[in-house]
Amino acid sequence: MTILAIDTSNNPLGVALIDDNQVLGEYITNLKKNHSVRIMPAIQTLMKDCDKEPADLTKIVVAKGPGSYTGVRIGVTIAKTLAWTLNIPLVGISSLEILAAGTGRYFTGYVSPLFDARRGQVYTALYHYQDGKLTAVEQDQLVMLDDWAAKLTEMSKPILFIGNDLPIHRAKIKEVLGSQAIFASETEYNPRPGELALLGRDKPGEDVHSFVPNYIRLAEAEAKWLEAKGKILNG
Repeated sequence: MTILAIDTSNNPLGVALIDDNQVLGEYITNLKKNHSVRIMPAIQTLMKDCDKEPADLTKIVVAKGPGSYTGVRIGVTIAKTLAWTLNIPLVGISSLEILAAGTGRYFTGYVSPLFDARRGQVYTALYHYQDGKLTAVEQDQLVMLDDWAAKLTEMSKPILFIGNDLPIHRAKIKEVLGSQAIFASETEYNPRPGELALLGRDKPGEDVHSFVPNYIRLAEAEAKWLEAKGKILNG
């Protein structure tokens, strides 16, 4: 089983190839550059370096959000196109779950991956490993950081925070949670596409045509369009 994993849901761009239990290769950058221009060359380079052809692929696994609306759309569109063209299964995995998977494996408390969502908000969730399996304690959500930190003080375990946007919110988290808050190191901030591939390895394929990203909230432009449309329809 040769799986291609694709993550363009946030600033980091990641692709990986795994063959059964072996990670053949990973490509990761954390740059504010156009993913739509860079993702296909990254996939092609990785495939070539790993001596793999498109016909060798047996599954596509993609980060389905939350995150950047444009970034999520790019990754999902490419993943759907490849899965449909090659007639192979497509699996979507939470972009937050990918972050929690690697570091959380060796942590006995809870893991709270996060992405900044502006205006004091974050995309986040809460995970922990139970019997060797990553389990969601709190599902992906959009929440005010203040409210989230206050809620976590009620937990009986330490909380590991992880993500490239952690520095934006670190002071507030530390202020509210104190010693209960543990912070991942900078080298662990980027989501690993190899973890993405492993998370999707044993999951069943989803319907390619009905597969959609998980934005959690509408893009601002879409929200304004729907609001204007509603006003027109209501006279």
